Amino acid sequence: MSRSVATTLNEVLGLDRAHVFHSWSAQAAVNPLVIAGAAGSEVWDHHGRRWLDFSSQLVNTNIGHQHPKVIAAIKEQADRLCTIAPQHANDRRGEAAHRIAALAPPQFKKVFFTNGGADAIEHAVRMARLHTGRPKILSSYRSYHGGTTTAVNLTGDPRRWPNDNATSGIVHFFGPFLYRSHFHATTTEEERDRALDHLDELICFEGPSTIAAILLESIPGTAGVLVPPPGYLQGVRELCDRNGIVLILDEVMTGFGRTGAWFAFQEFDVVPDLITFAKGVNSGYVPLGGVIISDPISATFDHRVFPGGLTYSGHPLACAAAVATIDAMYEEGIVDNAAKIGATVLGPELTAMAERHPSIGEIRGLGVFWALELVANRSTREPLAPYGASSPAMTATIAACREGGLLPLANHNRIHVVPPCTIDEGDARRGLAMLDEALYVADEYVTGR
Repeated sequence: MSRSVATTLNEVLGLDRAHVFHSWSAQAAVNPLVIAGAAGSEVWDHHGRRWLDFSSQLVNTNIGHQHPKVIAAIKEQADRLCTIAPQHANDRRGEAAHRIAALAPPQFKKVFFTNGGADAIEHAVRMARLHTGRPKILSSYRSYHGGTTTAVNLTGDPRRWPNDNATSGIVHFFGPFLYRSHFHATTTEEERDRALDHLDELICFEGPSTIAAILLESIPGTAGVLVPPPGYLQGVRELCDRNGIVLILDEVMTGFGRTGAWFAFQEFDVVPDLITFAKGVNSGYVPLGGVIISDPISATFDHRVFPGGLTYSGHPLACAAAVATIDAMYEEGIVDNAAKIGATVLGPELTAMAERHPSIGEIRGLGVFWALELVANRSTREPLAPYGASSPAMTATIAACREGGLLPLANHNRIHVVPPCTIDEGDARRGLAMLDEALYVADEYVTGR
């Protein structure tokens, strides 16, 4: 067996294509970007070519790449204790749980740790079912909750389809999205009220006494940064309270500063019963996720065994990274920075960009969490790529971004503007200038101007 280390771009790519099985991909079509290193808001390859990371990878490097305080905490923990089984107490695990619970509303004191977002969803759903004694979970069509069996069936987007085995008790509904309204609404208020009426009726027809939980992303992310209209989440909360249903809010993508708040639901004056998290809790430096549990649900398992767990639950290296991440976010004002960059740079500049580019149908977002809805025709709102697929127009636009030095996140007909929460004004404006230039490629595919 060779003991050499691949050090060139071609060597790394060769090993990858020979041995790595990529997720969500037809293997023969994979042509990955080779990354040799990263720092702050940039990544680079073995030739030294750099890209400004406007994707935060998978919307998780909230504190940027290679934050020195977090790297130091991981190294210190590795020197002291690399791993310990979850049945034992550990100082970093306890500190991480304490810090995470302190960010939630007062009635949340316990944290169950997982390895990522999908298994956080799996365990939150299990808690809700056991707490209520009911089988059904309701979730939105425009959503993504993870790739494990329950999580992918709860997902609304097309990644569910090849995995859809009609997992027992999962029912989907339409959430609010005025730009492509399912409810023929013409105003934000109409969209909110009709979406709530739709959900209320669905609860009635499914049988309230059979529904354990409603699961929502506080702001659906992969589905297009669909900021809910004012009053919608409060309306869902009221439906849950009226029918004894647990409200689970998925903060895997939106949590830990992404929207300019510690959790996105705090923007909407609503309190859930269970909060799932991952990604930004330690910027993905070491895999970590979990469920923040409200006191009534936690009390259900005071004298009743909770039938769930993971070998690496609360892994010391991951928890040390989480403690250092949260401390750095406080010390450096990173959450406030995300709010400021969104309000003073991303929001205004994207709005101006929409006036220049007929390919932009709508922009949506908060903090450093934005999406551009790209269209082939503004009048008909025909998407630049069909639902569940890409298109030559989107492929060319993304290629133009990369050629110009920008690493974007794209899904179907959307480009997501999701840089690290630490990005400064200069890099934010530089990235937007690159995106602005690439969108002239998208404009070439627009009809009916």
